Amino acid sequence: MTKGNKDNLKILDTDYAKEQYAKYAKQQRQIIFRRRRLLAVFVVAFVVFLSVGVSLFNDYLRLNKLEEVKQETLTQQKEVAMKVDGLTRDVGLLNDKEYVAKVARSRFLYSKDGELIFPLPGNNVAEEQTETTQETE
Repeated sequence: MTKGNKDNLKILDTDYAKEQYAKYAKQQRQIIFRRRRLLAVFVVAFVVFLSVGVSLFNDYLRLNKLEEVKQETLTQQKEVAMKVDGLTRDVGLLNDKEYVAKVARSRFLYSKDGELIFPLPGNNVAEEQTETTQETE
């Protein structure tokens, strides 16, 4: 017996054989059609899942950026609240005339009538005052 010798093969020309060959060809076409349809469904599903995945990933990145901005804003809000509290306290102190007079005497070397001021070497305001008065003369 020889293998693969096509010269020895003969096709039957009967109606039954032709019917069986036609049935077999139809089954093969149906199998190919089903495979192509299944492939098309998988491709469409893959594209849908891929687009949903990309949009979810982008939303996740945007959410992380917004969380960072939120944290920065909260820290800035705390800093501003602390500044506002300090400034409110300063405004309250500046409404007190005794405090304003004390600050004016210590920073700007103002004095009451009959009061003498002795600037010390470590006092920067006193040195600045004497320098500005010497420049104007």
